[in-house]
Amino acid sequence: MLFNSYEFFIFLPIVWFLYTFIFSSNKNLQNFILLVSSYIFYSFWDYRFLSLIFASTFVDFFAGIKIFESDKKLNKKLFLFLSLFFNLSLLGFFKYYNFFIESWINLFNSLGYKIIDHYTISIILPVGISFYTFQTISYTIDIYKDRIKPTKDFIAFATYVSFFPQLVAGPIERAKRLLPQLLNKRKNSRKNILDGFRLIIWGMFKKVVVADSLAPVVNDIFFNYNSLGGITLIIGIFYFSFQIYCDFSGYSDIAIGTSKLFGIEIMSNFKFPYFSRNIAEFWRRWHISLSTWFKDYLYIPLGGSRGPKLISIRNIFIIFIVSGFWHGANLTFIFWGFIHAAFFVPIYLSKKNRIYVEAISEKKLLPTFKEFYHILLTFFIVTFGWIFFRSENIINAFDYIKIILTDFTISENYSYLKLNFLIVLLVILEWFMRFDERNVLIFKNKFFTITLVIIIILLIIINFELVTNEFIYFDF
Repeated sequence: MLFNSYEFFIFLPIVWFLYTFIFSSNKNLQNFILLVSSYIFYSFWDYRFLSLIFASTFVDFFAGIKIFESDKKLNKKLFLFLSLFFNLSLLGFFKYYNFFIESWINLFNSLGYKIIDHYTISIILPVGISFYTFQTISYTIDIYKDRIKPTKDFIAFATYVSFFPQLVAGPIERAKRLLPQLLNKRKNSRKNILDGFRLIIWGMFKKVVVADSLAPVVNDIFFNYNSLGGITLIIGIFYFSFQIYCDFSGYSDIAIGTSKLFGIEIMSNFKFPYFSRNIAEFWRRWHISLSTWFKDYLYIPLGGSRGPKLISIRNIFIIFIVSGFWHGANLTFIFWGFIHAAFFVPIYLSKKNRIYVEAISEKKLLPTFKEFYHILLTFFIVTFGWIFFRSENIINAFDYIKIILTDFTISENYSYLKLNFLIVLLVILEWFMRFDERNVLIFKNKFFTITLVIIIILLIIINFELVTNEFIYFDF
């Protein structure tokens, strides 16, 4: 089921009513309602793959208990290995099988050995598998590291794994944060519900109005890039920068807002990343749940920034390249991760990776010239990287760049006025909301706030389509 669908607008009120009014006195029944609702939510995509979610839930629930109860270190390691092996095998098979088999065939063909490629099969990527497997892996690792204790409440744990607002595209939650909320009685408030609705409205605006308006133009430009001018290609990647941001952060806003309706807080995933002043700040603000996951479960175990600089640089490249590969089995994603690592390392070596922790002061109506320059430079670097992220293959990406550098014409096939207006509106509103990513669509003037919310709702209704567009990160 998609957030931007009529089914969801029927589904959500029913679940919320049952949760809030019928079963409000019993947290176990509330969890059961959330669990059943989450499975129904996922079944709208493909009910057959519910078996994978349940299998991952079952394995990690019992592995967590065994890790905690085992007296011997070896037994703890064995059950942790079981959890890691099972989840990574699921992820590896469904997400990377075709990539490795095709690479193997191409390698042998290039060496003169003819491999018949009908031995390969087409593997469907289950929606959300990259997210919920990481969520369950973190649970067993945290138990092994004595950061948390396991729960023996299977329904609560299953709800933690499959909680429908963030099931298919995150944020990737940690058990330490989400599970206690499910094990204890929740209290909700009118303010929390209103905040949730505002986040849902803002997320819908970013997805339905901005991202889905940009998508047809972006798709057409990338599909026909060989026949278009370089300036048009620049416009195409500029539009994609905002499409992917509005699409993915819009999903996260809706997920966080929906969770708030149930009195449950999940972590922020985006903090206005396009106002970042260097790549290090960008990665503290973009897809936060994934970047912090890799930091805690890969970068730090590898040694992090401790020890010699060469080891730290190695770790930086590993975490960015693995992050790229997490997005998909394509060299384009690996190269995208490599680019970000290459731009991150000089900032790390100059010890400027932690100089921008807070947003630009709210006392400033506009950034200084220096801040504005750094924001534009960072946006340019990020946008350049998106060329590889969006291209079908690595050859297309380099061809795309070549045309930009050699052809300075523009194609008049597209109407840019509406799209430019939406981007400008988005940037202005986000600039004034940049201090708190959860406190959206609230301004000092109440009349302005109410008027703006009404306009945004109308824009969502006008742009809402019968044939809904999937979120980009469903493919990851």
